[in-house]
Amino acid sequence: MENASIENDKSWFFDDEPEDSGYSIKEYDITAAPNDFNIKSLYEFLDSGVIVIPSFQRNFVWDIRRASKLMESIIIGLPIPQIFLYEEAKNKFMVIDGQQRLMSIYYFVKQRFPRKEKRSELRRIFDSNGKIPEDIIHDDNYFTKFNLKLDEVGAPKSPFHNLNYETLDDTKFTFQMRTVRNIIVKQNLPDDDSSSIYELFNRLNTGGVNLRPQEIRASLYHSDFYNMLYKLNSNDDWRMILGMPEPDINMKDIEIILRGFAMLTDMDAYRSSMQKFLNSYSRKAKRINSDSIDLLNRIFLKFIEESKKLGNEPFSSQRGKFNISLYDAVFVAVCKSAYLEKDATLVDINMDSFNELKSDGDFNEATLYAAAGTGKILRRLEIAQSILEK
Repeated sequence: MENASIENDKSWFFDDEPEDSGYSIKEYDITAAPNDFNIKSLYEFLDSGVIVIPSFQRNFVWDIRRASKLMESIIIGLPIPQIFLYEEAKNKFMVIDGQQRLMSIYYFVKQRFPRKEKRSELRRIFDSNGKIPEDIIHDDNYFTKFNLKLDEVGAPKSPFHNLNYETLDDTKFTFQMRTVRNIIVKQNLPDDDSSSIYELFNRLNTGGVNLRPQEIRASLYHSDFYNMLYKLNSNDDWRMILGMPEPDINMKDIEIILRGFAMLTDMDAYRSSMQKFLNSYSRKAKRINSDSIDLLNRIFLKFIEESKKLGNEPFSSQRGKFNISLYDAVFVAVCKSAYLEKDATLVDINMDSFNELKSDGDFNEATLYAAAGTGKILRRLEIAQSILEK
């Protein structure tokens, strides 16, 4: 079986319907105040954690030439697009829109630019440390020198080509004092402030490199539970089961793990909208205590051990796609008793029973047409439990 490729097949993760993209319309009481911060202040805010880029777990995607053009624009005084920040608390702001611009500024002042092939690993390092440690920043295995690349073919040679932050000389102070318009957003009503942030993420990221639902989710609901998801997603056996050596840049693999946990622990809250269900569960997960996180972690690792008995990529369909409907059903059926009894002892997965489930007509019918409907999901879970617990 060929390994599935995210880049070549965007529907790789789903043999059933993808997440619904709709979102209920609400009215918000929001204040939005403009503030012009200079580059030096923005860098210091980022370096000290006053400004947080919660979606940093998402790879930095700009190349050095695009980042260099932004730095040149700032140096010569051209306006750059405004940045949206959400005020979480006093002296604590979350980036809603503008992370690529802000990180480009941050890396330029650091005089370091992340290597493309290391960005997934850098994301994991950030997850573990809450930031990128200085020894990693200055490690040439992860970063290169950030000298401006402004030598476009057919364009006049820029006087700033190949300069870096320190070699700007007299222009360095000018660069530091340039200002960028920031819109500070704060929600007054309704009380659930995450809803407006989600809407802003969706509506602001309409051009360039769009954020996907799970990237937005990871940004809004960062927690110890999500730290566990990132670590599990890096597990070598899990990556073998997925058929993907490296984590997906849009976090669809994280979404698979999240969806399994949500169905295992909170299925009663499901109401025929996978997007809203996963948003709600992610918000609740911010309150999950360490003992419960540890239990879920052990259950998942045990499930991976059981799944390995089924061969490479056991949840792939005949078309070579990861069948998330099959995965969800097996995960919940095998892990349900372990979760309820708070014991990571799972139901054994018998190969014959697993193959019977994959070929069961009623189960397969429940993966077709409106597969994210409540009735279809409950039917799949019921059939999987009855077959796998024989």
